[in-house]
Amino acid sequence: MKRKLFNIPVLAIAIALTTGSCVKDYVDPGRATEDQLIADVKGLTGAAAGLQRSYSVDRTNLYNRVTASGFLTGELFLLNQGNTAEYQLSVGGDELDGRNTLLAGLWSRSNKIIRDADLIITNANNLSDQSVARAIVAYTTIFKALAIGDLAMFWEQIPNGTGENVTFIPRKDGYVRAIAAIDEALAGIDANPISSAFLNTIPAGIDIPNTLRALKARYALFAEDYDLALAAAESVDLTKPSTFNYDALAQNPIFSQVTSTNNIWQPIDDSLGLPEGLQPDADDQRIPFYLDINEEISPRFRVGGFGDALDRAWPVYLPGEVTLIKAEAYARKASPDYVNALLELNKVVTKTPAEDAFGVGAGLSPLESLSPEGLLAAIYKHKSIELFMSGLRLEDSRRMERPQEERKRNFVNYPFAERDQNPNTPADPAF
Repeated sequence: MKRKLFNIPVLAIAIALTTGSCVKDYVDPGRATEDQLIADVKGLTGAAAGLQRSYSVDRTNLYNRVTASGFLTGELFLLNQGNTAEYQLSVGGDELDGRNTLLAGLWSRSNKIIRDADLIITNANNLSDQSVARAIVAYTTIFKALAIGDLAMFWEQIPNGTGENVTFIPRKDGYVRAIAAIDEALAGIDANPISSAFLNTIPAGIDIPNTLRALKARYALFAEDYDLALAAAESVDLTKPSTFNYDALAQNPIFSQVTSTNNIWQPIDDSLGLPEGLQPDADDQRIPFYLDINEEISPRFRVGGFGDALDRAWPVYLPGEVTLIKAEAYARKASPDYVNALLELNKVVTKTPAEDAFGVGAGLSPLESLSPEGLLAAIYKHKSIELFMSGLRLEDSRRMERPQEERKRNFVNYPFAERDQNPNTPADPAF
């Protein structure tokens, strides 16, 4: 049976697609309560699938994360200054304040996804069929964790929950919170394996257990818990892809917003925005994968890779990311293991496109012995290339203490909509 992307109840979609800041009351008293709409398996499953659409289709989290990180780290260049939000990101510095609509959208939608995910999880826990309940919780937790992670990658502090006048917690505590939710979800499906019948009720593409494990590894690394990051990365099956799938009705957002219009942004060039000394080697096979290069058109460098078609699947994580998490964790843990760090790094450096589940491969000769500093720089270089336009470079650049001139901002300001409504909103960061 072929699974459609979003064949789910309209009311459930409406719940998942509502937007707002984290301080608002989302319940419309003139309609049936959300608890009533998602009190059964069909409603809960539909609402969970709605979270996937709310995260990954149109100008939502996926587009906003890729665009914001891409401009702030030099991966992208602007084509049209009339795109005000993208223009502000391309300039950065003081030009980027709480007025930015793209960042405001990332903020409000992330908080809404977290809020809806909590509601779905609470109601799923009341189901009598624990196998279905644990599957719904696990699938929902993917989007809750992604939304928490998106907030923590761009803001110094994030909301400590949802509701009016919510307080804030340090961003690293957000990663810890996402990991805790993932652990609970994994424990549930370890005890109650996900059935194929359930998988046929949600959009195809996502491998739930491996996605949870990969996100745990990602956020443990970002929280600087290197032993946990290493253990989580080791548990991911790199042969099993996990993707957001698209079709003519639910189109790939980078294609629909960027590639097909050629009116917002494009990749900077074949340096991928990296400084001298870290730029890709001339024969790195990831360059023709990620870039559509044509000498006869302008701009010469255009989006390739995972944004080259309206139905191109977008990876939730890449196998190379998991391998590079292991490389960095080995190099940065309390008792560094530089031998294994280089071994893991070289798995990415030498991997050919044919050896990767997504066709992402450098196909280069292995690196020789490196100093600790040189090893970390090489890990950053190859992660920046391997995960080009993933929306993760800002976090990596800042965490690995790359020079300030490689970033147009370290953290972004809190949206005015949040500050105007919530007296607990922290002070904006100094640039």
